[in-house]
Amino acid sequence: MDAIVSLLDGPRAQGAFLLRSILAPPWSMAIRDRAPLTLVAAVRGDAWIVSDQAAAVRLGPGDVAIARGPDAYTVADDPATAPQVVIHPGQRCTDPAGRELYEMAQLGVRTWGNCPAGPTVLLTGTYPMPGELSRRLLEALPPLLVVPGDSWDSPLVPLLATEIVKDDPGQPAVLDRLLDLLLIAVLREWFTRPGARPPGWYQAHGDPVVGQALRLIHHDPARPWTVASLAATAGTSRATLARRFTALVGEPPMSYLTGWRLALAADLLREPGATVGAVARQVGYGSSFALSTAFKRHHGRTPRDHRTASRS
Repeated sequence: MDAIVSLLDGPRAQGAFLLRSILAPPWSMAIRDRAPLTLVAAVRGDAWIVSDQAAAVRLGPGDVAIARGPDAYTVADDPATAPQVVIHPGQRCTDPAGRELYEMAQLGVRTWGNCPAGPTVLLTGTYPMPGELSRRLLEALPPLLVVPGDSWDSPLVPLLATEIVKDDPGQPAVLDRLLDLLLIAVLREWFTRPGARPPGWYQAHGDPVVGQALRLIHHDPARPWTVASLAATAGTSRATLARRFTALVGEPPMSYLTGWRLALAADLLREPGATVGAVARQVGYGSSFALSTAFKRHHGRTPRDHRTASRS
């Protein structure tokens, strides 16, 4: 299990918001939905993304942008175009004065816009809920990043463009998985670009010793790992693993393991029917009490309180 997949394995898209927009200038949408992560792909035409947290960037056909929330940003035909649409949490749309919006028409399945024959077509995929496992990933990303379409060879944007307008049985699940695939592909490409500064945990997966230890932790968090057992399985000494792990990842192996287990527990507790005892066993704690104590110390609330809050 590699770095990107393991970090996405918990908070995969479930009921993600996906939309195709067909637009003719002038157009501008202020995004205020506070979503943790959104992908914007240009299928046809141009668009600008303007953020207070980053320089404005232009998207051309095939380009994909990732906007990290919850900060607001604007997508427009030109940086100077004033917003006509405001997207609020829950994808509620108003004009800048707060009136419910009726100008942007529904143009088909998961499609809207201001002109059926508009020259610009955008695909938007929004992850509506943050997951604990995604926190390390989100913290590693800038507020806005763009992978140019001419810098990588991927069929995923055209495939998503084809699938997003279908209304077949099970289509939401198909779109969720396509969104995950596109996110993984874009991040993998971005992390390996010249000049990129991938986080320590990502780079560490390429280390023959530390990478093996990380894969062991991610694949089997319930195992009673120690530095000695991780080192033995990775084929090195305890001292070597501890030194290299801390240098590359930024924290000692046992600290990383604890954080991973408790992040995984936080995500598992959101699942229907999950019990504290069952989750404790899945993440390597011997009892509900042991997990509750560690969870409250790390997250500031009990597992039951966390589960109740996440379902409200």
